Amino acid sequence: MIRFLHTRIRVRDLDRSISFYEKLGYNLTDKKASPQGNSLAFLGLAGNDVFLELCHSPEYSASCPEDLMHTALGVPDIIEYCAGIEQAGIEIWPSGWREKFASDGRKMAFVTDPDGYEVEILERC
Repeated sequence: MIRFLHTRIRVRDLDRSISFYEKLGYNLTDKKASPQGNSLAFLGLAGNDVFLELCHSPEYSASCPEDLMHTALGVPDIIEYCAGIEQAGIEIWPSGWREKFASDGRKMAFVTDPDGYEVEILERC
């Protein structure tokens, strides 16, 4: 059986990115240098086998064009989850996302990490 293990994204400031993803509920599981000299951080979510790998290289300028890619998180209660990350200082978009639940029934919201990568938040059990 083939298994999906991780996704790597390039970041400008490893510690800032680690802090952002920890506010979303990720846990730092490993931090090390790669054989190529990059600084790597592996972050996981409880109950998940797939990791998010953050990669920093001083010679590389990380930039994510708008809507190039995103990750997605499924949470059991989106209102409760988003309230917690808002309290941690993370801006949720689009504006009026709570009110949109009543009009279109889709329970989804987004946040943007420090390097411009979008994280979609979906209410899923």
